[in-house]
Amino acid sequence: MKTLSIKQPWAELILQARKKIEIRKWNTKFRGEFLIHSSKIPDEASMKKFGFKNLQNGFIVGKAELIDVKTYKNDEEFTKDNNLHLANKGWGNKGFILKNPKRINKIKCDGNLGFWEFDKK
Repeated sequence: MKTLSIKQPWAELILQARKKIEIRKWNTKFRGEFLIHSSKIPDEASMKKFGFKNLQNGFIVGKAELIDVKTYKNDEEFTKDNNLHLANKGWGNKGFILKNPKRINKIKCDGNLGFWEFDKK
């Protein structure tokens, strides 16, 4: 199944439905359900910013559905959606619009860049 590695606390914020748009510098034609992998190394500054101390790292922790990709053409558009992506412009201008996040029983595994295939053997 397609899988996307996302640093903590961002993976957790998606699972809590607080983050509904994932910002990336690259686009994708992929649409559909994918697994959420929490990267091994968290974003420490953001962990503090959102009040998290210990979150799962290096695990598949949930799943969500990618329904569309939005391209932010200017700062005004990006700022307008700030409550949906919780990010800063330096992360990119592609917004992966997510729905139906769901926590699953965690699965230990290494991650990868971009969308990658997880094969539960």
